[in-house]
Amino acid sequence: QVQLVESGGGLVQAGESLRLSCAASGRIFRIAATDWYRQAPGKQRELVASITRGGSTDYADAVKGRFTISKDNAKKTVYLQMNSLKPEDTAVYLCTALYEQRVWGQGTRVTVSS
Repeated sequence: QVQLVESGGGLVQAGESLRLSCAASGRIFRIAATDWYRQAPGKQRELVASITRGGSTDYADAVKGRFTISKDNAKKTVYLQMNSLKPEDTAVYLCTALYEQRVWGQGTRVTVSS
């Protein structure tokens, strides 16, 4: 059974950076297309960034130019580099991918203070 584990969240000040990781474990040979979502208190979960198996990427307008999604197939890990963080980026960030079934990680909390 495939599992996804996020890490790298924390408390930072506005303008600072964080790198989140989404590590896949289990019987996989190649990272599936993976998405990063975030959920802020009282708000709907929103798609932040996506990366396909081939490495194509896409971003929500709110994070374009500040966030970068990438992956390391050897490490079975997808990253989300977040620069120039803003208080409105505060949320729990979750990664998800479709293997034999849709898999979600447990989330990592990002708090950006002004």
